[in-house]
Amino acid sequence: MSDTALAHGHGPKIVIAGAGSVGCFVGGLLARGLHDVTFLMRSDKLEEISRQGLMLSDYGDLDEELPPDSVHLTTDPASLASADIILVSVKSGSTQDMAGHIARFAPKTAVVVSLQNGIKNVGVLRDALPNRDVRAGIVLFNVVSMGGGHFHRGTSGDILIERGRGHISRTLSVADLEIHERKRMRQLQLGKLLINLNNGLNALSGLPLKRQINEMRWRRLIAAQMSEALRVLDAAGLEPVNPVSGTIPISKMPSLLRLPTLLFRLAANIMVSIDPHARSSMWDDLKNGRSTEIDELQGEIVSLAKAAGIQAPINQRVFELIKQAEAIGAGSPHMNPKDVRGR
Repeated sequence: MSDTALAHGHGPKIVIAGAGSVGCFVGGLLARGLHDVTFLMRSDKLEEISRQGLMLSDYGDLDEELPPDSVHLTTDPASLASADIILVSVKSGSTQDMAGHIARFAPKTAVVVSLQNGIKNVGVLRDALPNRDVRAGIVLFNVVSMGGGHFHRGTSGDILIERGRGHISRTLSVADLEIHERKRMRQLQLGKLLINLNNGLNALSGLPLKRQINEMRWRRLIAAQMSEALRVLDAAGLEPVNPVSGTIPISKMPSLLRLPTLLFRLAANIMVSIDPHARSSMWDDLKNGRSTEIDELQGEIVSLAKAAGIQAPINQRVFELIKQAEAIGAGSPHMNPKDVRGR
């Protein structure tokens, strides 16, 4: 990022490249913090926000309404030409196209941060944007679109980005949005991948996240899926690290999930806050008839398992069930754990 952006007291120009639920929530908080923010977004979302403005809420006491002119709204990728910082939040399947827009329009001095699920998106961006400052990022909270320009953060958590020049986390951190720079992002992304495997199970269940994880049957399945994935990562020579600082090692998470419900609640409440509105983004994708990111989650585990010559039957089963739900296009199939296991 060029220092000219910060000269004479002017902050950086920020473009949210693919302003969906997470992008709108993050961009809205940045705009509330008096940053110059542009939403590069789909036409349907642009129409919604241009009419309704933004409403931001969360599991705590956040309740903020922003008028439509708080951010710049556009569907034109040429808007990237003014960017000092680009926060990429498109779905994984659109990463290559967004990388092409950034390569064509954005200044080479712009910092590009991937705020996407999965472990491969930052590599796609780097391949398409050689000799540019491209960084991995992790969003540790969940955002649900409530409709009418309302975006609700249903779980606690911060944003982690790869350490680099300029300490941009200090620039981007605003009230209700803490951003931290970290080393070892690859290992942290692998840890987030393991946590995100529940996105598929939550989508199949049709349950709010809090209700799902408070049911022992679902927690046992979440634990079995994660244990299987841990074995796959170990066979592949990959070391995951829990991205939620101050909590237990990621390898101990299955044991935590198998605790009796009362003990689990006590332990989980220390690590994360979840409200009744929280659901996975994959549930939202199925509800709205969109393609999911199952290829970047269970699909990644299945691919690694095949390369290592081992089986990953639970992850394979969840992968197949989500693909079936996508094809049917009727939203969540509202399955129970026994149905998901297939026995």
